[in-house]
Amino acid sequence: MSEITQYPPGTFCWVELVTTDGEAAKKFYCDLLGCSYSDSPAGPDMVYTMLQRDGKNLGALCQMNQEQQAQGIPPHWNSYVAVASADETAAKAKSLGGNLIMAPFDVFDAGRMAILQDPTGAVFSVWQANAHCGATLVNEPGSFCWNELATKDTGAASEFYTKLFGWTAQEQEMGDMVYTTFMVGERMNAGMLQIAAEWGDVPPNWVVYWSVADCDASAEKAKSLGATIIAPPADIPEVGRFSVIQDAQGAVSSIIKLATPE
Repeated sequence: MSEITQYPPGTFCWVELVTTDGEAAKKFYCDLLGCSYSDSPAGPDMVYTMLQRDGKNLGALCQMNQEQQAQGIPPHWNSYVAVASADETAAKAKSLGGNLIMAPFDVFDAGRMAILQDPTGAVFSVWQANAHCGATLVNEPGSFCWNELATKDTGAASEFYTKLFGWTAQEQEMGDMVYTTFMVGERMNAGMLQIAAEWGDVPPNWVVYWSVADCDASAEKAKSLGATIIAPPADIPEVGRFSVIQDAQGAVSSIIKLATPE
């Protein structure tokens, strides 16, 4: 098992669903991913739910508050990047043309975070760990294994993230598109692709990928649980087989059966 106790700065460390129906979301993701959950109070009228397997944290979900719903914010998954200083990263992001959605703040004794928006419009969070490092199980079936940016300006996004986190960008042609892999040192950390015209009015966004043992079976299960299959299972040569799903509340994520190295 890929158990994690700390994350190098610049690596994705946590994923979190903000949804309009926490109870339905708990049932859906626990059934789909084969995990359990643990609820904890997180302030007045708020519950923070940890998705877990064998006592290890996979990610979390929480109920969207009334203010967020009134603003028209749709259910969505947040992707968090580990940083040495949330305050310094937030300031640097602003200097690079990013927007500060939520200024750095402490989350009890767990850590310190900020919510940012890159110059192309995609929202992400940064996490300065204290008691909580992030997900303690990754890259195994039922846990997250990849984070991918879909954007309308890959050039601007690449310049922003490489300067902000020190990532290096490696481009490769995949069919009729160019796919960018962001590296932290020698480690593949995240991906990026251009939003295609045929996708319609999809806004720039970070997508969470969940590792599964069987993509086709998981897609069928997701559908039986009320999800919409946005992209049916398809092969990515030398990478794996993936599908894009949207849960009943509207949050989008991907599932992937990673290819076994030969």
